[in-house]
Amino acid sequence: MRKEVITDKEAICILIIFTIGSTLILGIGGDAKNDRWISGVIGLVLAIPFLLIYARIQTIFQGRDIFDILIILLGKIGGRFVAVIYVWYAFHLGAMVIRNFGEFVNVVVMPETPMFVLMVTIGAVAIMAVKLGIEVIGRTCAYLLPILVVIIIIVQFLGISEMKANHLKPFFSSTITSILDGAFSSFAFPFAESVVFLGVFFTLKTKKSPYRVYFYGVFLAGLLIIAITIRNILILGPLGTSLYFPSHVAVSRISIGEFLQRIEVSVAFVFGVAALIKISICLFVTAKGVAKVCNLNDYRSVVIQLGLLMVYFAQFIYKDIMTMSDWAFKIYPFYALPFQAILPVFIWIMAEIKKNKITAKKQIA
Repeated sequence: MRKEVITDKEAICILIIFTIGSTLILGIGGDAKNDRWISGVIGLVLAIPFLLIYARIQTIFQGRDIFDILIILLGKIGGRFVAVIYVWYAFHLGAMVIRNFGEFVNVVVMPETPMFVLMVTIGAVAIMAVKLGIEVIGRTCAYLLPILVVIIIIVQFLGISEMKANHLKPFFSSTITSILDGAFSSFAFPFAESVVFLGVFFTLKTKKSPYRVYFYGVFLAGLLIIAITIRNILILGPLGTSLYFPSHVAVSRISIGEFLQRIEVSVAFVFGVAALIKISICLFVTAKGVAKVCNLNDYRSVVIQLGLLMVYFAQFIYKDIMTMSDWAFKIYPFYALPFQAILPVFIWIMAEIKKNKITAKKQIA
């Protein structure tokens, strides 16, 4: 099978769209109220050391994905066991995004359409994208990202007339505990979810690429997310914390006389594209992991089965939209911590030890 390769630019575009993903709709910051943007900034800063760890792991084992790395470090049995854990995380994350998409479209766009139909639709498109390969996904993201950014910027400017500066004041009105809880939530969702790309960035060309891609990708996505969060606070004020989809409600309030109305459709478009890319990346990593664990020659042979399972699992993952929201902000950060922080640090330490042993042997020889 031919090795797939993506450029740094394509990788950054994928990472930006992946990171903004469902965050554009659900928002960040949890219960930090009008200090949610501060929680977002702290969460982004907290993510930086772990981005460096992810990049370092990828640099030590250039051309290897996380599943190959685990087998090298822990052996065939131990490596496959931990690989299954990461396969589960990517699979579960993809299912959560599918459900986010289903809930959003079902609530605000197509309330009469069964949610399962909506989820099957986006799942089928994601399956086709992964079957085409990561190179096609990368080129598609490179074309789509400028369009999404232009839409976001235009909507930001159109919303100025609805913004009220007093909604941001007073700064630090929330308790320190609420702000830090919101920061922890923002760290886990979405910034540290970039750990999934340990199963993608083996396709990068040079050893310097991971550092550049992780930093620029997550940092630029973070700026977009924080800017959108500030916009939502300025428009909605305290009301924003009680809404399931604050971005949609904020943008729905924007109108320019009788000339320009209902621009919340733009939010739905941006979210749909971002959700599709995020689901596709999760499905790609899941399929790669299953192929490595089961010694399959090509990950594409299991993409359809895993994609349909992901959609089916998304149908039962939450009881309702209230459960989905509570999970995203209150439970998920703790659930994701082992995948995003604890295991990567362990893998990084093992990788450094392995590298030093190999270097020492070469010097002796």
